[in-house]
Amino acid sequence: MHPSKHPGTTKLPQLDLEKGSGIEESKADDINLTTTSSSEPSIQHAIPPTPILLKGRIARWNDKIEGLAGLEARGIARVLPHEKHAGGVGGYLQMFALWFSVNLSILCVITGLLGPLLFSLGWVDCVCLSIFALGLAACGASYTSTFGPQSGNRTMILGRYFMGYWPSKLACILNIIMQIGWGILGCITAGQIFSAINGKGLSVTVGCVIAALLTGAIAAFGIAYVHLLARYAFIPTLFAIFVLLGNSAKHFNTSSTFTGEPGTLIASRCSFFALEFASGIGFTALGADFYVYYPTTTSKSLTFAMTWTSTWLALMTCNIVGIGIATGVATNPSWSEAYSVSSGALFLECYKGLGGFGSFCVVILSMGCVTNNAPGAYASALALQVLGRYPKAIPRWILSICITMVELICSVAGRDHLFAIFQNFLPIMSYWVVPWVTIFLEEHLIFHKLRGVPFNWAAWEDKKQLPVGAAALFAWLIGWAGAIIGMSQYWYIGPLASKIGGSGGDIGAWLSVAFAGTVYPGLRYLELKKYGR
Repeated sequence: MHPSKHPGTTKLPQLDLEKGSGIEESKADDINLTTTSSSEPSIQHAIPPTPILLKGRIARWNDKIEGLAGLEARGIARVLPHEKHAGGVGGYLQMFALWFSVNLSILCVITGLLGPLLFSLGWVDCVCLSIFALGLAACGASYTSTFGPQSGNRTMILGRYFMGYWPSKLACILNIIMQIGWGILGCITAGQIFSAINGKGLSVTVGCVIAALLTGAIAAFGIAYVHLLARYAFIPTLFAIFVLLGNSAKHFNTSSTFTGEPGTLIASRCSFFALEFASGIGFTALGADFYVYYPTTTSKSLTFAMTWTSTWLALMTCNIVGIGIATGVATNPSWSEAYSVSSGALFLECYKGLGGFGSFCVVILSMGCVTNNAPGAYASALALQVLGRYPKAIPRWILSICITMVELICSVAGRDHLFAIFQNFLPIMSYWVVPWVTIFLEEHLIFHKLRGVPFNWAAWEDKKQLPVGAAALFAWLIGWAGAIIGMSQYWYIGPLASKIGGSGGDIGAWLSVAFAGTVYPGLRYLELKKYGR
């Protein structure tokens, strides 16, 4: 589908529900909360009007920008059934292309490097741990994505259906931080690659600027351009990866093994498994965002299957390539020297002997950072709008640009600490996502599916219809407590994590699941008994 014909771009500025321009606020709220489906009950809501922040000339400029072909004017307003596009086989193929392109990124290759280089694990250990950790991580986004077509609501809006209107804002803030973190890593990686190609004639800072500008442009135009990019982006990236394998696979040391103490081996396996899992679980918090325009009749099982398969295949491919490169660093002096310079220099060295064609392939890989970052910048802007009435009144495209500017500034500041950010940032982010999705799953299966109570998707902004959220908030915090006592980071090792091996193994994510999953059902039962919602 051409971007200019996408449903997200056809809504006239005067009917933009986020701004309230040209219509009465009470009517705008009615449009937000009314569905064309007779199966959804009518609701009485008490929602304060959305403030109008853009006035006069600024408002007219915004209307002109939102009138550009293909730019998505809609923010977090629910997509009603009659506003969706057609589905069909092409829609399911687009699901596969989206997540395959997004995850077929050089960032995921760098994650694979850390197995042998940081944890000193051998080839077999790393590959097996990656396959299972990434398969498990892919379930997160695949699960939340199934709610996009059915509900028409964004992922952070879905959080209101179990965490309530106010507590869910905490998850929004953490999601924004997580997506910005990934954006920072993508900009730094692209910057290092551009610098390596130009023999340091081009600074890392300039490379960060290039990556940020491209990411910001795609995120600002919105969902149609994210899908359009993903439809084709995996083709050149996959080609560049195949060339890399053909040129450098002979240097992979597939016979490498761990040489430390047995206890340290167990700890390293736990920590690398947690790291790999964390690298894939982050998309759980935006899985539904890209399917809200799919028809309500979209198959949940096919949505899950297409999302999971594409995510897992892409992540697994990139991580195994990264593991192979890392095993070669220990035995290939030129690779070891390049690794000491930067990740960009290492990837360029993997194409050694191919001349300008090798440099061209590295540039293609660097562009994968843009494909990986754009969805996060897009979703972060939506998460900002969920925080309240005033952020909601700011046009989504402006928020996307602001998010990208933050990523640019932070990436320039941290351009010399890529691997340290990877090591310390990735596992921490899983500590909030895992208990969050655990509570979501229990709310869905226990308190809706088993009880035969459907979600009222039309009540997405009605505080009186949404849960209080006390049970979910408390269970979520209990999950955090489990993560704290089970985490193993450079700067902190929890008491239970320290019992694993000599140096401590990271089991924080799994303890957070156990803690949150255990306490939530009972707390939610009490909340329903007291408040009835």
